[in-house]
Amino acid sequence: MRHHSDRLPRLGTASILTVTLGALITLWPAEPGVAHASPHSASAARAFTLLETGNLHLTSKQGFTLKEQGPAAGTVKGTIYVHLKIVSTTHVTAEVSIYPSGGSITGFGTASYHRGTSSADFSGSLSINRGTGSYSHAHGSGLSFSGTIQRSNDAVTVRVSGKVSA
Repeated sequence: MRHHSDRLPRLGTASILTVTLGALITLWPAEPGVAHASPHSASAARAFTLLETGNLHLTSKQGFTLKEQGPAAGTVKGTIYVHLKIVSTTHVTAEVSIYPSGGSITGFGTASYHRGTSSADFSGSLSINRGTGSYSHAHGSGLSFSGTIQRSNDAVTVRVSGKVSA
């Protein structure tokens, strides 16, 4: 009596190694730290290191919430918007949205806050949990989130860095 597995082709060690290496070469990023998805395969995942800096200006202020915007410089170029809320004398929260060409990336962060004489600094972490367009599957956690608020004009310099999957 023949078993069902007897009808299946047997792969030797060399065949399995070739298939595995072929898959690795296909998935390996073209640039260090960046994996590019083909525009024709929307379901293909890509991962990249997000390194963004924004020198932002105040667009509005409501109570202890600063709404800021400005150009993003780094991995994905576009406009960055930050809604920074001072929730206590030692803590801030933020919604950060970056609008590169082809979509958007949005995350939420929490940070410790230290107020000085002429500026205030914040430092904490951010999680990416939403995206649109070519970034519709964007997610990541534990990204570094920091910056400085100039007390004279409420201008904010913000930095975000870490691994993102899209």
